[in-house]
Amino acid sequence: QAQLRESGGGSVQTGGSLRLSCAASGYTRHMAWFRQAPGKEREGVAVVYYYGTSDYADNVKGRFTISRDNGKNTLHLQMNNLKPEDTAMYFCANSDRQRIGFPLVASEFSDWGQGTQVTVSS
Repeated sequence: QAQLRESGGGSVQTGGSLRLSCAASGYTRHMAWFRQAPGKEREGVAVVYYYGTSDYADNVKGRFTISRDNGKNTLHLQMNNLKPEDTAMYFCANSDRQRIGFPLVASEFSDWGQGTQVTVSS
């Protein structure tokens, strides 16, 4: 079981950028970022698979970049051209399943961080 801790959230204006980080301890396999806005379901944002490829939700494609540093067991999410609809609590998650699907399904992830808040004002 991995322990995950996010950092890097904050408040920016529309068009701004933020970089989220997730420090992991323990075994990690497929790592992802989810987000949850008030009153909405948790949604998968981006994933980097164990074998190195990545996938993005359509509404962040071209604006967000997910990356991982295996040596430091760290996950990042570079978020550019932020929009008010990106406002949410962002969670780092790890799945130790052999395979996971896309779009991401939260129930396939066993380990979660506590989240970091991102607020984008217009």
